Amino acid sequence: MAPSATSPPENDSNTSRPKILIPEKVSPDGLAILSPHFDIDQPKGVSAEELISIIPKYHGLIIRSETKVTAAVLAAAKNLKVVARAGVGVDNVDVASATTRGIIVVNSPSGNIVAAAEHTIALLMAVARNVPAGDRSLRNGGWERSKLVGTEVGGKTLGIIGLGKVGFKVARMGVGLGMKVIAMDPYANPDMAASASVTLVADLPSLLPKVDFLTIHTPLIASTLDLISTAELATMKPTAKVLNVARGGVYNEAALLAAIENDTIAGAGLDVFTSEPPAPNSPAEALCRHPRVVATPHLGASTIEAQENVSLDVCAQVLTILQGGLPTSAVNAPLILPEEYRKLQPFVKLVEKMGSLYTQHYSGKGSKGALTGKHFDLIYEGELAAISNTRPLFAALVKGLMGVVSEMNVNIVNAQLVAKEKGIVVSEIHSGSHSDLAYASIVTLRSEEGIISGYVSGKTVYISRIDKFFASFVPEGLLILLRNYDRPGKIGGVGGILGRHGINVRFMSVAALEDAGRGEGEDEALMILGVEGNVGREVEGELRGEGGILDVSVVRL
Repeated sequence: MAPSATSPPENDSNTSRPKILIPEKVSPDGLAILSPHFDIDQPKGVSAEELISIIPKYHGLIIRSETKVTAAVLAAAKNLKVVARAGVGVDNVDVASATTRGIIVVNSPSGNIVAAAEHTIALLMAVARNVPAGDRSLRNGGWERSKLVGTEVGGKTLGIIGLGKVGFKVARMGVGLGMKVIAMDPYANPDMAASASVTLVADLPSLLPKVDFLTIHTPLIASTLDLISTAELATMKPTAKVLNVARGGVYNEAALLAAIENDTIAGAGLDVFTSEPPAPNSPAEALCRHPRVVATPHLGASTIEAQENVSLDVCAQVLTILQGGLPTSAVNAPLILPEEYRKLQPFVKLVEKMGSLYTQHYSGKGSKGALTGKHFDLIYEGELAAISNTRPLFAALVKGLMGVVSEMNVNIVNAQLVAKEKGIVVSEIHSGSHSDLAYASIVTLRSEEGIISGYVSGKTVYISRIDKFFASFVPEGLLILLRNYDRPGKIGGVGGILGRHGINVRFMSVAALEDAGRGEGEDEALMILGVEGNVGREVEGELRGEGGILDVSVVRL
């Protein structure tokens, strides 16, 4: 069965431990987190073709900004469980393709907040006071004080597009410099903005004409590509200067170059570009050489502290994921609070077993075995019903249902996509706490074919009900489920058949009807046998032919 985000990975046959590929620099302290548990390879200068060639043997991939994790790379990555980007953005990772393949993509959104914000302020001060030009002049023997008169930032207006963690930190620093800060972000908390002395505006026309300095702190997505172009720059003050420590492409570089050369705006401080390094003869290269532009080679996160923070963060997440846990900063998976996940974790195994039991128990019974178009209710009772985010259980069910009919890697990342693709509908029902429950929590899988219920005791999972039969057994190993008339001698007859074929019985549980003895006709029972040996078609046929046996299922869990 394919491994999931909630179960340890299966290693390929050529390695005793999971393998992690790290083609870019990661701090020694980060590596120290991983090296006791995994085999780590750190080749340098890996080309796109080489990456596709070597990626199949790796379970984890840790990158920074240089390595491009394309759809082709992910298609070749048959064992890959996690891609970790040691930084904030994941523009160099095809997240959609990773999601389809059930590969978790994580980043470190908090590790370089201070570094990026400080670099923004450094560029702001550099363009305001002509620091780089003064340095160049003096190094060349000049003393051009009159040509390098700058402007003070105190009392000026700083405009911020994107008031997330970095943008908010820049805002606080701007206020500390005595600047008036206005910001545009449709998702910003007005109360939080007000507490930081930040004025929120609704749109770009309300922001751009007012600012003396403009900085953008958004991801690069379809709606932010070329966010500031010719028309927007034309609305700004001719004395305004723009900053970019976010992502190349949020400013249209050709439009920005033209605006500076035409004196539409006064200058820029740029740390990121659409291609890095800037392509020869491109607008980005011309901007880097322009005397009114301060340019740095993507140094926003390049501090000792930030490099250490992001390395430690993503390495810790990779360790957690490859050991069966959930990440703290997954780009393509929901955030599960640690205390909630601790409560959910034992039920993940239970629900996956229930799904697998369902598929195997009902397979071969006409249309009952088909999953396409099936509607399932996953019902949580007791303490479990109080947990709002049960996505790991949803994923475990889909994985269990699909695991015996597909090698697809199903986990919390792609479970909803897989269910939709296969026509499986799952309704999660939180039925609340019930004082009459025998256990703290009970999970029930219900469909038109039948019902399977289970519970957890300590670290052991149990099935407590199959259809109309109530019992308690551990869903592990090779099981035979026999529905039979509840007559004397049935156990002996079944035992004799198994004994003749050299099949050992590890345990046996007999589940009777809850209302046995009260109805008309002959009562039924369900015999659950845990066995060791080869239960082939011949054995199954003999069991079905035994008098009083109504149905036989052979299940491997």
